[in-house]
Parts: sequence; structure tokens; C-alpha cells
Amino acid sequence: MAAEIVNPRSDSDTGQDGGAEPLDSFDPAFALHRGGKMAVQATVPVHDKDDLSLAYTPGVAKVCSAIAEQPDLVHDYTWKSSVVAVVTDGTAVLGLGDIGPEASLPVMEGKAILFKQFGGVDAVPLALACTDVDEIIETVVRLAPSFGGVNLEDISAPRCFEIERRLQERLDIPVFHDDQHGTAVVTLAALRNAARLSGRSIGDLRAVISGAGAAGVAIAKMLVEAGIGDVLVADRKGVVSSDRDDLTPVKREVAGFTNKAGLSGSLEDALAGADVFIGVSGGTVAESAVASMAKGAFVFAMANPDPEVHPEVAHKYAAVVATGRSDFPNQINNVLAFPGIFAGALQVRASRITEGMKIAAAEALAAVVGDDLAADYVIPSPFDERVAPAVTAAVAAAARAEGVARR
Repeated sequence: MAAEIVNPRSDSDTGQDGGAEPLDSFDPAFALHRGGKMAVQATVPVHDKDDLSLAYTPGVAKVCSAIAEQPDLVHDYTWKSSVVAVVTDGTAVLGLGDIGPEASLPVMEGKAILFKQFGGVDAVPLALACTDVDEIIETVVRLAPSFGGVNLEDISAPRCFEIERRLQERLDIPVFHDDQHGTAVVTLAALRNAARLSGRSIGDLRAVISGAGAAGVAIAKMLVEAGIGDVLVADRKGVVSSDRDDLTPVKREVAGFTNKAGLSGSLEDALAGADVFIGVSGGTVAESAVASMAKGAFVFAMANPDPEVHPEVAHKYAAVVATGRSDFPNQINNVLAFPGIFAGALQVRASRITEGMKIAAAEALAAVVGDDLAADYVIPSPFDERVAPAVTAAVAAAARAEGVARR
């Protein structure tokens, strides 16, 4: 199967009731999406009866019998080791929120073609008509024999944390929630290069993260794993600290490994003297709070479409500015991470994706920038053809080093 970037739409099909003019006429996004963004394509010929007898019966029976006797052969004689399930329940789609499984499909198709375009990995969108944690887990477990990995996508917090953890415990294939870990990998890569540009290390920095959802929690965990000097997380009620009595279990865990300085109060209070702002929450941060940050600070305002701090404001005070948008330099884009991470994991048939593999991906991504490092270039473009091979190789090597590779 190949998730080809093809569009099998019909020019004569308006898709509208009553003969109304199609939406395609008004918006090129609808024109591009007509008929969907991907299709299944055979990788073997079926032109005559000999081809048919090999691809299907009776030849296929030999392969089925061999796999029944030696289950590991499924990796060699089916698509299993080269395809990822992109799974969502449609509860946290882009900036749209809980729009349901059908409305999430354009995004899931988009994710699948990004897997193919940037990592050479086939992917299948699976939008589930359930939101119960147990039901999602059981559904994915039952589908898992067909796939080499599972990419969880746009599932709302805090359910996403439990779903990922329990699937990792039950499955022997990589399970990766991209909203968490993809964002964290790319953020760490950009931060490493920003620190290098300023002559500092990660350990010299105090970071403040705005947002205690999937991305914020994962970024905090990864920065601690990478050895950051200190990091704290703020939610709508202020700094996540152990003295608060309104924390969810996930936030209590976050309070336990962040905020060494024991700060409390608002996000703006925490930014005073901070070296790094990382925004994954939306909203707007007051310019006065940005101005209170340390000299030579870094502002990564990644909310889309409206960054928490507009780059024009951030550049007044910060040495390095990054956003989640493609029309500004230093775009923190998950597509820099997830295709290569899965490609590397699948290449060695990894049983899971470890923290070491994610750190290796971040380091490889940062290294692509090399000697071209500049304030407006701390992270490479998604279209830099060096990115996916570098991340793939680093992740595969880390999987072997950590003992989770099976070939």
C-alpha cells in the first residue's frame, strides 16, 4: 500500500445538493480536498491470471500458512512493518476543538500524507466514533495486528496521557502521541540551537511554559530529561506548584519534577527574569511581562494562528523568536519530527519509542542547522531534505542502544 499524494476527484461532481455551485468555486482548500487527499495503490502487478494466482489465491495461502507457523514472518511478507495507524477521536483537532471523528478526517488524511512525503512511511487515518478511554484502548488493541506503529492524534487532555500509557503497556509496537512528543522534540531542538547561539547550554536556562495540556506537559518532561536548569509550567490559574490544591493527577506529577525555585503566582510573575518563554496555550502575554524577561531571552510563541506574543513584540526584547507559523522564521513544526521518528522505529522494528530515542531525534534535528546557525535559523525547514534521514538514523541507532530494536 502506498499513501500516494493523489486526488481522485471528478471535475463533474459538484458534491452539492440541488445543483448549487460547489464550494470548490469559492475556496481552493475545498478544491484540493475534493475526493480526499490520499488513495490505496498496489505495489505488485495484477495484469493476468499468473499475477492474480500469486497475489491472491492460491499463492497467498502459502504465505498465510508460513506466518501462522512463524508469526514473526508477518513483518517480512505483509505491510505491517511499514505502516502506521493515525488514530483520533476528534476531540482536540488543531485549533478547532471537539469536532467529532468525521470532521477530523481531513486532518488525519493530511497527517498520513505528511508521513509519506517526509518520512516515506505509509499511514492510515482511523477516526473512531467513541471517546471513552477504555473503548478507545480496546479498539486500538484489536486493530494493532495490522500495523507497525500507532500515532495518536488530536485526542484531548488529560485522557490522551492515560490512553498513550495504557496502549504502550499492552502493545509491542511504538505508540506515540504526536501532539505531546513531536512538539517536545522540535522545541528541544530549537532550544538547543538557541542556547548554542548565545554561548550557553540548556543547563544555564530557566524556562516558563504556558499551557499544561498535552504539549506543555511533554515539553516540560523532555526539557528536564535534557538537563535544563529549571522549568515551570503555568495553566489558566497560574504556576503549577505543589502548594495548589486544585491540581489534576497529571499536574500534580508535573509539580513534582518542575519549578525547583518554588515560584507561585501568575504566568507573568514567573516570566520575570526567565530565559525562555514557551507558549502552547493560546491567549496573549502582556508586553510588560515579555520585557521583564532576562536579557537575551528566547520567546517560542507557538499558538496558531495567533502566537501568544506577536513576533514584532517579541523581537523588541528577545534574542531568538520562534512560532508555530510558516510565515515567520523558526517554525516549530511537528512534521520535522514524527516522520523520521517512526521511520527509524519501524526500520529496526522497535517495540516502543523511548525517551532516549526522542532525545536523539532532537539532537539530530538540531545538528542539521550546523554552521548556518543564526537568530532566524535555529531550526531547519520541513522541506530540508536532510531532516528525515538524520532523524531516522539517530532514532534507529538509539533504539538499538537502548535494547528495544528487534533487527
